[in-house]
Amino acid sequence: FSSSCLTQNNELKGSWSLYLNSFLSINLEFDKSLTSMPKSDSSEPNAPSPALRPEEMDRVLHEADLLYTPEEIDAAYDGMAAAITRTLTERLGRYGNPLVLAVPIGGLFPATAIVSRLDFPLAVDYIHATRYRGGTTGKELHFLSYPRTPLHGRAVIVMDDILDEGVTLAAILDYCRKNGASPVFSAVLVEKRHNRGSGIRHADFTGLPVADRYVFGAGMDYKGYLRNAPGIYAVRGL
Repeated sequence: FSSSCLTQNNELKGSWSLYLNSFLSINLEFDKSLTSMPKSDSSEPNAPSPALRPEEMDRVLHEADLLYTPEEIDAAYDGMAAAITRTLTERLGRYGNPLVLAVPIGGLFPATAIVSRLDFPLAVDYIHATRYRGGTTGKELHFLSYPRTPLHGRAVIVMDDILDEGVTLAAILDYCRKNGASPVFSAVLVEKRHNRGSGIRHADFTGLPVADRYVFGAGMDYKGYLRNAPGIYAVRGL
């Protein structure tokens, strides 16, 4: 991992460490509330992948194609933060009281990086919806948790790691609007270049384009691993 990544992590505000710890503790509460729901097993298409050997992850990383370096990712975060600041202050003023909704797990990475670059007052919460659950192809959409912060009358920025087919992000944006949020924006670090059917075509704020391949790093995973890879990579053959 590069020194620039370590430096940036050390510079994150203490409040963000508290936020991430809060997310983990709150998520445990939601996990407990889900114990009454039917449980998946590995035979179900949406079930998480079984544990993989660390050696396999090293091989995947070694064979993968590097698409963006940590420095290029940092530059993308800078650009996104500047665009978000400009748009929100123009539309809402400095004290528009926006709410950032991170989409776990991958969306926590860009949300942390971007929010640490925003210098106007805001609040943070999260909304957890997914179609992957440890796999490499999207299946049925599942909402795992909802924001605790009331959305009615709030400007909302939904932050995620990647815009792929756009189905998950479209559902989250629709949920926010139906619950009275206005205006509602979307921000993703990575946007895939391919046709999107029922999902949204483009996010309001985008950092980096990628081809229609399976990518990991900067919060994005491969079978639950490699979110912490030093850059953004494409899996060989996918």
